Parts: sequence; C-alpha cells; structure tokens
Amino acid sequence: MAQTNEKIDLQDLFESLSEELPEDADLSELTEKWYYYLKHPIDLNKTDGRELSELQFLNPLLIGRLLDHRAISGDFINALELQSIEGFNEPIISLLLPFVSVGAGSPLETLKSRNFKQEFIIRYARALEKAKGYRIMDTARSHYLGDANRYAIRYRAQLNDAIHLALNMEKDAGEPFFRDRQKMGFDFYSLSISIKSLGRFKNIVIGDYALQFGQGLSMWNGLNFGKGGLVQHTARQGIGVKSYTSLNEANFMRGIAGTLQIRQVEITPYFSYQSIDGKVDRTTSPPTISTIASSGLHRTATEQQYRHAASQLAYGLNLLWRYKRFKMGVHFNQTQLNVFKIKGKAIRQEADFEGDFLRNISLYANYTIRNAYLFGEYANSMDGGSALLAGSIISLHPRLSSVILLRDYKKNFHTFYGQGFGESDNTSNEQGAYLGLTYQLGRKLLWSNYADIFRFPGAKYQADTLSTGADFFSQLSYMWYKKGQLSLRYRNRLKQVNYQGEGQTENGLVNTSKQQFRVEFQYRLSSIWTIRSRVEANLFQKEYQGNSFGYMCYQDIFWKSSAGKFQSNIRVAYFDAASYDNRIYAYEQDVLYASGFGMYNTRGWRMYLNLQYRLSRHVQVWAKYAIYYYPERGSIGTGLDQIEGNKKSEVKVQLRWQL
Repeated sequence: MAQTNEKIDLQDLFESLSEELPEDADLSELTEKWYYYLKHPIDLNKTDGRELSELQFLNPLLIGRLLDHRAISGDFINALELQSIEGFNEPIISLLLPFVSVGAGSPLETLKSRNFKQEFIIRYARALEKAKGYRIMDTARSHYLGDANRYAIRYRAQLNDAIHLALNMEKDAGEPFFRDRQKMGFDFYSLSISIKSLGRFKNIVIGDYALQFGQGLSMWNGLNFGKGGLVQHTARQGIGVKSYTSLNEANFMRGIAGTLQIRQVEITPYFSYQSIDGKVDRTTSPPTISTIASSGLHRTATEQQYRHAASQLAYGLNLLWRYKRFKMGVHFNQTQLNVFKIKGKAIRQEADFEGDFLRNISLYANYTIRNAYLFGEYANSMDGGSALLAGSIISLHPRLSSVILLRDYKKNFHTFYGQGFGESDNTSNEQGAYLGLTYQLGRKLLWSNYADIFRFPGAKYQADTLSTGADFFSQLSYMWYKKGQLSLRYRNRLKQVNYQGEGQTENGLVNTSKQQFRVEFQYRLSSIWTIRSRVEANLFQKEYQGNSFGYMCYQDIFWKSSAGKFQSNIRVAYFDAASYDNRIYAYEQDVLYASGFGMYNTRGWRMYLNLQYRLSRHVQVWAKYAIYYYPERGSIGTGLDQIEGNKKSEVKVQLRWQL
C-alpha cells in the first residue's frame, strides 16, 4: 500500500488522453477521481465496469473482457490475474494496478469506510509581476477591478460511500473580493450533494452536476479529451449523472438529476436552471445576446456587465436499456434562453444557432460481439441539422487491435452541451474518418498509430470556404515495468487556411503542415530519485511562406524522502519557437488537484519547483514557484495582461486537512 502513490504518473495519463488543453483548464474533476480510487481501490470482484470506465484510460472492449473473465473463471484471487486477459498488456496493467484491488480490505479499513470523512483544501496563488490591468489608475479606462490574488476553497464530505457533498469557492486574479459587484466574496460558488442507492434510484444529485450520455454528440458536460496516445480512447463511455466538482465555470448543469433503475432500464430525468455570461442588448425587444462567454473571468467593468446577464433553463430525459452485451439509449433535451440568441456577422457564423429555444434528440447504442466493440450515436437538433458518429474497436490478433470511427456533423446541427469527437470543438460542420492501430511488438514494446482524415464543408475559423485536413500520429514505447519508459513520437497535422498574401489562390486557401518529433526518457533511479527528460521539435510549413522551426527540451527531477513525509520535483526547460504556430505544450506538475499544460512559445526558459510536506496524518501542505524567463523580450503578454520586463513568475500555496 505504501508504494501505491509511486505508481501513478499523472503526466503520462493526461498526455496520453490529450496534449493541447488550455493552460488554465481545470483538470481536477479527473485527478480527484483518480486520487479517490487510489484511496478506495475498485474491487475487481464487485465492479460492473462503470467505475473502471471513469478512469478514462480503459477502453470498453478491455472492460468487457475483464467482466467476461470473471464470469467464466470465477472471482479474482489476485489482481495480477489481469495478465492472463487478452489485451491487458504491460503498460495498461501498470496504469490499472494502483486503482484496483481484490476482495475487501483489512478489517480496520472496512471499519474506517463506515465513518464520516471530510476534506478541506485552501489554495492561494499570485503572479509576482504586476500586469498592465493593475497599473491603470484612471477608472474611466478598462482595468482590473480586483487584486492579483487567486483563492480557491474546496470542501468534501462523505458518509459510508452513500452520500457525498462537494463545495467549491473560487476567486480569479483581477476579480473584486467582498466589494463592488462581488459583495458576496468569491466569484464562483458550486455545491452538489450526491446520494447513491436510494431505493430504486441508483443515484440522485442535487446542485451542480454533469451529464455524459452516448458519444457526446448531444450531451456531454465536463472534460472532453481529443486525440492522444491512447488510440482506443476515441470511443466515449458515458457514465450518466455525476456530481460536478470542477472549478471550470461553464459547461455544467445546476438543479437536480437522478437515475431510476427498473430491471434492465435506466431512466434519467434532469432539470437545470442557471445564469450564464454574455453580451446582452436590452434595448431591443426581445433582448438579444450576441456572445455567450464561458471563460468565467469577471475582472473588468465589461466582464462584470456580462456576468450572469442571461439565464438558461434546460430539462430532459435519458432512457438506457441494457441486455447482456447490448446497450441502447435515447436522449431528449430542451433548452430555453430568456434572451434571443443572434448570429455573428462573420462568414463562419452564417450557420450558427439563432433563437431562444433549442431541442435535441439522440439515439445511441453499443454492442460487444466476440472481439469487436461497436458503438455509435445519431443526434438531431429539431428544426435544424443532424450529427452522426459510428465506430468500432476490433481485436484483430492478441497483439493487434484497431479503431475505426466515422463522423458526419452537419453545419446546421446545434447543441449547447454536445462535445463529440472531432478536429473542432463544436460538433458541427465536420466530416471525418479516423483509423487507429496498436501493435504489441513485445512484452515491453508498444507501437501506437492513427490517421484522421477530415473536411469542413462550410466556413470555419481561418478558412472562409470548404477546407480539408489530416492528422497522422505514430509512437513507439519501450517500458521497464515499475522502472521507466522510453518513447519516440512523430505527428504531422495538415490543414488549409485563408491565404493572406498578395495575389490569389484557386480556392482562397493555402496548405499548412506541422510536423512534430519527440523523444522522452523516464527512469526511476531508486525509491527516492526519478528523472524524466524530453526533447521535442516541430517544423511548420505554409505555402508561399518560409518554414519556421521550434524546439523545447526539459529535465525533470523527482525526489521523495525515505520516510515519505517530504516530496519535491523540479523542471528546467529551454525552448525556442520561431512563431506562434511553432508553440509546444507540455503537462506541468502542480499542487494537488491543480495541474495543466504549459505553453512554450518564442525563446526562453521555464523553471518550476514543487514542494510537498506531510505535517501530520491529517494535514499536508504544498508550495510551488514557477517562472518564465525571456532574455530577448522587453514585455510579456498583450492587453491588460501585459507585463513590463522579461520575467513572469507565480507562487502557489495549498493546505489540505483531512478528518
């Protein structure tokens, strides 16, 4: 048990799922779930597979094989039996073992599980350099209304694994605190109460919650991971209703939802009402909203004016029928705005939603037959267009598996909550075919590949007419079990964008290509020291323009005291990206539940130091210092975020108290 936390590598997990999430994306809803299952491992002899799907890195075919193995061979005696199940290779097993167990724990653990548990976390963060928005003294000009301090408070309570309470409070940098329009203190409050196994109800959530159904075409709240090293992750595994515990201030529901089980049928009704941010014009009749904002930032007078400017009422019903290896669901959603949404004037916005009333209906299904998992969803925005996704995961050989996924999202398909798989984020105006292959060359050697060919029938960002593209990926990984890993990666992304130069092209577009190369080595030198090294380079090419080059290299060092009370890690990185198109993203370690992807752009250095200390059995503290250093720049950032000088640094402190 003492070695459990050493086995989990959040960086490897996140970068396998997706690599280009925003710097400020809150990943805590997933890290919190991972840490929960580290502390309360999933019993392989009791799970029906839903908890395993919440881990995100197990595909449905593997989960089905695990359940079939248990049904045929009887209960697991030891978790290492996973090695005998087809498809559970060494990398997958090493990821899974920290999260699972076999049978009940010790009598002491069983007794503890019946107690009332609480967790309280307070976090403080601040950028040390003063941005332009804080230096403006003229109140007639746009400026930040609050200070640069960031605060976050998280409270969790659990009773017998049947009742869970989650409370979040957050203030972003630049937002006022207990003054002006923020007299209630924090800018964002979130509360949810989850009750499991209440009669026929599998679960009920009151407050803030997330819904995930089918393949996400019509309804998918929370984190959405795109293409990554885990090729078979393209098949979504909707888990229905869950508490919303993230600090992200958009894309969730607020109200009540629950799942009622009647034999093989699950009925999930839900109701949500919440305020949304946006640019509202109340001089018209009815009032109109031209932009719906989702950043959650309310630092300036304009952003405060956008805050809670409109309201959104949503309700719906999901029906799911299970029969052996077959699942089929129907989802209906209706959303009502108290203002009239109008289209933008750009060419790419011609097919956008316009109105104050939107209805969506979708049909989804999945079926496991022998070595194949088939899945798909059809969604329709009533009075609008449709979206279709169909795919399969097939085990062609004990060492070879494939993924095929086809998608067709009409440009007039509209949804407020959909997050279907694709190259773009809005589940519309896209057609594509994805093919992935993973081959286990040896016990320690894994080769992962995918090719994604896509087209955008209508105008989109940076392309005012029909455009096409492709994304090719290949990675070879060699793994020393419990010791380390060496990986080689190549990726090439092809797209068409508007031509900005003199003269004309045949269709007004030019071709671009971004080739990426990566070598990474990670090794555990001892129970105390671990190292990770990475070198990454890219070449960006654009017709009628010169090529540009970017690269980044970093060294991570992890240290843990022999007693386990004190831990630290440090990164030193050097990068040189000739243009914004050459930017590089890399996952960064942080305090507990706070992590993200740093962006390495232009030329400079990136360094950070994380410290963790366990004061007692119940109290832990974290601290982080991070800095960007750009030797050749006189200022950093733009607009109100501009900093004079060539350094940008941040400090962060966090305290956790467990009862």
